[in-house]
Amino acid sequence: MSDLSKRGPLARSKKDAKISGVCAGIAEYFNIEVWLVRLVAASFLIFSGTLAVIVYFVAYFIMDEKKADDKAGHTVEIKTKVWQGGQPPQRAFHEIAKEFNELEQSLQRLEGYVTSNAYKIDRELKQL
Repeated sequence: MSDLSKRGPLARSKKDAKISGVCAGIAEYFNIEVWLVRLVAASFLIFSGTLAVIVYFVAYFIMDEKKADDKAGHTVEIKTKVWQGGQPPQRAFHEIAKEFNELEQSLQRLEGYVTSNAYKIDRELKQL
C-alpha cells in the first residue's frame, strides 16, 4: 500500500501536458500512466458532453501549477531506456549505475570543497 504522505499536492503538470496539464497532474498524483487518465477523460467527454468540459475547466482553475524543481536535476528514466528505448535491461542498468557513480563523484567533490579552507576563504571574501 502506498504512503499518502509521500505524495505532493495535486497540481497541474507541465512536464507531460497536452492542453493545460490537468490530466498529467492527476496521473502524476495517483502514480498512473498519463495516457490512461487521458483515455478516461476522453471517454467522459464522449458520454457526458459539456459536463466533462465544465469539470475540466473547474479542475484547471482549482489545481495550482506544479512548481519546477530548482535542482540541476539528473533523472534516470529506466522505463524509457528499457521498455520504450529497446535497450537490453542489463545494458540500461549498467548505464544507470555509471550515471549514479558520476553523481556520487560529483557530490564527493562538492563535499570536499565545502569542507575545505578555500570555501571558507571564498565565503568570507564575498561577505566583504
